[in-house]
Amino acid sequence: MDIAQALARIELLCSRDFPAEHGRSGADSAGPGHVMTELTTSDGFWEDDGTERELTEAQFDAYRDGLSERLSARWGPPHLVGLAGVFQRAQSGEDIPEPWATLSSHVPDLHLWRIPDRDRWMALGVSQWDRELPFQLLAVVTDVDPP
Repeated sequence: MDIAQALARIELLCSRDFPAEHGRSGADSAGPGHVMTELTTSDGFWEDDGTERELTEAQFDAYRDGLSERLSARWGPPHLVGLAGVFQRAQSGEDIPEPWATLSSHVPDLHLWRIPDRDRWMALGVSQWDRELPFQLLAVVTDVDPP
């Protein structure tokens, strides 16, 4: 992952308008009030004994932390937010707004900043839908407050 490219991508996400409808284009998925992009994606782990998965998970956490350091210089330290409780609330039938409902199903925790001059939230998280599937480093920008 190239940190300069990731920071440029995040800057673009923070400055663009949100679409009126839900949709996907390349590495981006978006909808009213939010946009999410895959900054980098690993290979899958279909024939892994767990070793490669653990190394990749540590690498993706390091990617997130490296970006987080650079974003902290811009916006201050992030809020560290666990999403397990949000996921449980969604599973219990509570209506959780997007992008938080979807994020809570595959991202255990986020580094989250309030972007003061844009009245938006920006989050970084490491996603993995299932043990065999790839890791993804995600950047999310939204004007929807966290639940």
